[in-house]
Amino acid sequence: MDATGVIFDIQRFSVHDGPGIRTTVFLKGCPLRCRWCHNPEGIFPEPELMFFEYKCISCGTCARVCPEKAIFFSPEGRKEKAFPKLEREKCTGCGVCAEACPSGAWRLVGKRITVGELISVLERDEVLYDRSQGGVTFSGGEPLFQPDFLFFALQACKERRIHTAVDTSGYASPAVLARIAPLADLFLFDLKPMDEEEHRRYTGVSNRIIHENLRALVRLGRPVVVRVPLIPGITDTERNIQALAGFLRELRHGIQGVDLLPYHDVAEKYQRLGRTYGMPSLSRPAEERVAELRDRLARAVFGR
Repeated sequence: MDATGVIFDIQRFSVHDGPGIRTTVFLKGCPLRCRWCHNPEGIFPEPELMFFEYKCISCGTCARVCPEKAIFFSPEGRKEKAFPKLEREKCTGCGVCAEACPSGAWRLVGKRITVGELISVLERDEVLYDRSQGGVTFSGGEPLFQPDFLFFALQACKERRIHTAVDTSGYASPAVLARIAPLADLFLFDLKPMDEEEHRRYTGVSNRIIHENLRALVRLGRPVVVRVPLIPGITDTERNIQALAGFLRELRHGIQGVDLLPYHDVAEKYQRLGRTYGMPSLSRPAEERVAELRDRLARAVFGR
């Protein structure tokens, strides 16, 4: 049987998600609820609609074709133009409105795909992978949230000698991780607040299993690059940086490097999904600050 998963994007020619030129496959569904999540369209496992107001021509097509009557128009005091509103509790994610919209204002985020269909897409870029020593990265959402689909996709890539990376929060059962670990050529492993209570406050879950899973990957000898989202006032504090350096120093012989991922504002994405952004307005960290912390962690963890 060809395993089926739900993805929300396939990004070709990526150069930031592992070595070489890569294709990044974004899987839907995540057990964390990070307040700063940069891919909110990947949080929930089911397909959902995004609305791009600037593309809307107020033609009314979406409201007419919606089988659930979940879309209606409200002028909101603007006499010259009305915009559609979506009652998301009625929406089934069928995508009929997105298919019918002549301007592309509605976009269905999330579609079912078999491993065979995915491999057919990935094989188009095999020459690029070979020439650049690149490959495929499975991201999300949380790719371990769909363990069966991820397992068979990794297995199919391995059979074709395509390099694979798994970009993960590390929040999964040890059994799932043990099943996936031998098939992935690289793990991009996210670490967020080191303090457990702070981790719960900002992500909704404990970080104990995350830390244990990272230790397990190191014990198994799997290649790991640790990635840290640099969130002002949360993960870039002196307390958190010191705790992070101390934790990674214990594992320094088992990790290949530490990458810092600077915060950027994605409030607009949440608006398009009909959600409220859970973070206050923050400024992107200055390049000097990012470089300073990167150098400091390199010295503290690897002695360089």
